Amino acid sequence: MTRFATIAVAAAVTAALLTGCGGRQDTPTADTGGEITCEVTQETRVSIATGNATGVYYALGNAYAEQISAATGGKVKATAAETGASVQNIQQLVQGQYQVAFSLADSAADAVLGAGDTFKEKQPIQAISRIYTNYTQVIVRNGANINSIADMRGKRVSTGSPKSGTEVIANRLLQSAGLNPDSDISAQRLDLTKTVEGMKDGSVDAMFWSGGLPTPGITDLFTTAKDSVKFLDIADQLDKMRTVNPVYEQGVIPAATYGLPADVKTIVVPNVLLVRDNIDANLACVLTKVLFDRKDQLVQANPAAKGIDRATAGNTNPVPLNRGAEHALK
Repeated sequence: MTRFATIAVAAAVTAALLTGCGGRQDTPTADTGGEITCEVTQETRVSIATGNATGVYYALGNAYAEQISAATGGKVKATAAETGASVQNIQQLVQGQYQVAFSLADSAADAVLGAGDTFKEKQPIQAISRIYTNYTQVIVRNGANINSIADMRGKRVSTGSPKSGTEVIANRLLQSAGLNPDSDISAQRLDLTKTVEGMKDGSVDAMFWSGGLPTPGITDLFTTAKDSVKFLDIADQLDKMRTVNPVYEQGVIPAATYGLPADVKTIVVPNVLLVRDNIDANLACVLTKVLFDRKDQLVQANPAAKGIDRATAGNTNPVPLNRGAEHALK
């Protein structure tokens, strides 16, 4: 009994340290199901999972963290971390390493449905908003004799960071073109920075990237190696991709984005911001409101934030919309 009493006292002391003296609480409380006031009464720390350092997730994630802290007067202290992106973000969100995560909608759909190659069980996640759209950017070196994804057979191809949304889409595109990602290409599972370096020095023949427009790393590639690389039009694979996941849509990369000779047709997929399904609804409400109240500041960080639209923010199906986020979007 003495041992259990000691444990109980230690737990009480820990709770007092977290919630006493100014109401500090390092991690968000669980949702109690009560009335939503859209106010956070205790100091709370929030960590945001983003993506590669030269990608849009990272740029917007850091700006979002700054705006959360500013909008709440420091009551919610937010920080952003570089990660491998979508799949890794979801896994670590569920594990409690992050409280908010950027993700592609197809990866998020796989997670809540327990589908795909990665998620064997339904994951306890919800969305606080649909945000901007990701554009699948498939780029090849001019001297590699690649004019379609099927031409990548035997080539050195960067499919993105391990456990990223880019890797998910890259593998699905390769499969829809009749290629086995494990045996028909020399897969280079590189982050965006290393991928761009490989395209420049010739050690990578082709690359996949799923990101907003413009993606800083792709801007760098076309600024410094414009004459040696080109985009592929992959729109003809949309029908096959939609049989895998209906969230895929056709889109266009405008020529002006990277100084291209013409627009490029591609496949696009929405992005969503995710939380665990038990996050405090008031915190979720605050996090959602910041997206729209501070949208101008997010656009300054990256123009992709222009795609954050209240009219479509709640369109996160099949990922459930958090009830706090729903309240914020009314």
